[in-house]
Amino acid sequence: MAKKIMILRHGEKPSGDGLVRGVAEDGSHDPNELSVRGWQRAGALIGFFAPANGQFAHAGLAKPDAIFASAASGHIESLRSQHTVQGLAQFMGKKVNLHHTRGEEKALVEDVLATDGVVLVAWEHGAIIDIANRILGDDKSAPQKWPEARFDLVWVFDREANADKWKFTQVAQMLLPGDSAHVL
Repeated sequence: MAKKIMILRHGEKPSGDGLVRGVAEDGSHDPNELSVRGWQRAGALIGFFAPANGQFAHAGLAKPDAIFASAASGHIESLRSQHTVQGLAQFMGKKVNLHHTRGEEKALVEDVLATDGVVLVAWEHGAIIDIANRILGDDKSAPQKWPEARFDLVWVFDREANADKWKFTQVAQMLLPGDSAHVL
């Protein structure tokens, strides 16, 4: 049973105007990939979730025991969520669970809740609201909008003494220049 769930949005993506492009691991342009800044964030997340000195930037964070990300499938070809946490998973000797795609948030939450320990989820921002509401059991405890421009937050859910209740907090990543210290 999960005792802590941390959810983050995938790293930065290409812009709609083509000025910021997605970049595949081989350097080629790919609209389904992270932008250069997204790859920078993905790299910075390694020390954020697995700090060398064991001291987390925020008391609400913890080293994940399991990592989930949305899989590319069918009409949703984005690799951004999985590539945001792939480096962290490799660093920790773990595999990213890619058993769910966007639109399968109910099944994702069921699997996450059944996973022991600390769980990290990387997902698309619009669906993070649904995931949070399913964990919390309501649509009032967490913000109901995730701004398009925010890639720098972690939503943390800690299981309270009553196993059916969760405490919700937000953590500003503050990993890259321009990240905001303000939460939603």
